[in-house]
Amino acid sequence: MHAITITSEDGKFGKPGQVYYPLSLRSVPMPTPKGTELLIKLTAASLNHRDLFIRKHLYPGTCFETVLLSDGVGIVASTGPDVPHAQSWVNKRVILNPATGWKDAPDGPESATGFRIMGGTSLYDKGTLQEYITLDMSEVEEAPEHLSDAEAAALPLTGLTAWRALVTKAGEANSSTGAAILVTGIGGGVALMALRFAAARGADVYVTSSSEEKIKQAVELGARGGVNYKETGWEKKLMGMLPNGKTKFDAIIDGAGGEVVEKGVKLLKVRRFFLLYAHFKLWVFPSPHLLILPCRACEVKTHLLSYLPLCSLSIYRGLI
Repeated sequence: MHAITITSEDGKFGKPGQVYYPLSLRSVPMPTPKGTELLIKLTAASLNHRDLFIRKHLYPGTCFETVLLSDGVGIVASTGPDVPHAQSWVNKRVILNPATGWKDAPDGPESATGFRIMGGTSLYDKGTLQEYITLDMSEVEEAPEHLSDAEAAALPLTGLTAWRALVTKAGEANSSTGAAILVTGIGGGVALMALRFAAARGADVYVTSSSEEKIKQAVELGARGGVNYKETGWEKKLMGMLPNGKTKFDAIIDGAGGEVVEKGVKLLKVRRFFLLYAHFKLWVFPSPHLLILPCRACEVKTHLLSYLPLCSLSIYRGLI
């Protein structure tokens, strides 16, 4: 079967940030499902920004051997010998869990070294940019019928990260009817998912962007309003949009870091949540204290997020 990895002309790694590895189409052995594994014929896979980081050698564990991409959907072709009710799995359309090593704990992975995201690294030797893949039956979820293959494949990493930030970390009370939520940098995958989820849960959602067009589109998707963060005094303008009785936000979801942290914590209620996700360059936060101290000064709870394991996708029906 065929699979796609990154490669280099001389087989050596380039300098991080100054290289852009070419792709390599390879012939690899067809995997055989063992134990409780499923053999899945992939029908769609999707890109995330981490895939760009991998090609630029800006992601931990980047390697030439592991198949690329984390997100995918496919049809179960066969099962391992220990899969119960094996025939009920065959021909079932499933979404793949993009990560492993994080099963139950809401606060984070059960082990500091156990959590791994698939695709393009030596940390987890699987990826979705291939014809077939084997995964344990616990690492897949049946795909909702109302989503196409392309839509289902684009959901896991961004959707689950947004859900964890919005609901698991900020909490039910701070992410539903009556809550005021700020989503920064609207336009990215996680930000858009957070907007859609929060609006569907009845929260008042506001956004920031440097693009007036993106702000307009966010309002069409359910945001109450938004501001251009390049404008002087955007914070004051944003606070003026809050409904009567609201003076600050219950949660801020951010994927950029930098100046928005310093300014954003001042917009939060006491002991509320500033949730950061994504891949931060070292120069943004050269010391954790630069992030935590301004938040502590305002009694704000900070969380640095990663991705959570796949859960029931029935909650997403009608939101995408």
